[in-house]
Amino acid sequence: MSTCATASRDLSEPLAGTAATARTWLLLEQPGPWGAKALTSSHLDPELGRALDKATKGTGVRIALIRRPGRHADCHATARHQVYVGHTVPGRTWLRGAVLGDPRQLLDLDFAALGAGDHGGFGAPHTGGPLALVCTNGKRDRCCALLGRPLAADLAASEAEGTWETTHLGGHRFSPTLLVLPYGYAYGRMETPAVKEVLDATRAGRVRTEGCRGNSAWERPGQAAELAVREETGEDAADALRVVATDRAAGADGKAAPWEVTVAHADGRRWRVTVAQEVSLPPRPESCGAELGSPARMDVVAVRTIPESADGPTYEIPATVTSK
Repeated sequence: MSTCATASRDLSEPLAGTAATARTWLLLEQPGPWGAKALTSSHLDPELGRALDKATKGTGVRIALIRRPGRHADCHATARHQVYVGHTVPGRTWLRGAVLGDPRQLLDLDFAALGAGDHGGFGAPHTGGPLALVCTNGKRDRCCALLGRPLAADLAASEAEGTWETTHLGGHRFSPTLLVLPYGYAYGRMETPAVKEVLDATRAGRVRTEGCRGNSAWERPGQAAELAVREETGEDAADALRVVATDRAAGADGKAAPWEVTVAHADGRRWRVTVAQEVSLPPRPESCGAELGSPARMDVVAVRTIPESADGPTYEIPATVTSK
């Protein structure tokens, strides 16, 4: 029987502009089985899961559970929980980690501040390699289990540092899906060699655009626009580009007009990218077992350079990051 991922791949559904949106990711280790709504259907206290979900709404923080690849027997409690918090806005990225005996301590965090990029001294800076987070929650969609778990296992067997299974990255039909921290770029239809290239690029402070769905720091039009500028210019420095404005005027006959997205480079260059929201045809399942639908897609219509004489925002990136 055809899966949603097979249908999406066969129909060449574009990946750009499909990443989950989050300025800051909070990752909580919780081994054992996960249900479709993992925060309230796992070995994590469901009351805590509901409280965390409520506390993070509207803050720009997205929570996901993580576990190491392998078998997940439903037989024991977890004494210690690895926690990561990562902010993904370019030029301000950071990734910090801590090990907690009681995950209820997370309720003491200032989630609004975390979403704005202030870690408040949580944990300690992550000093290892990038985190490779592979969605494997088969209770959410079977494609995540059928395609994600083998990928996570292969990465772990090849000793890819920082490999974790995670609960939900959105876009089941793009399985196997991947999120890489600290920079927050999401990927779809991944295979082991491609993931290793992504991780090598991330270690060097760079972005591999093949298979990239976008940077989770931006809304979906911004994700598509940033990737289009990277393709247009060849820029691959992770912290080089930033979405600084997203405007949308009312269209004719009440129809929505395309977005006009302004993308700025750390060196002062800027581009205006026109992004239109279209529907994907023919209809296809957005999840396994779901009725046929026509998911939205972000189509880049034009990429235009804004003259350097025009007034516009600039920003700085860390001195250790260089651009082409």
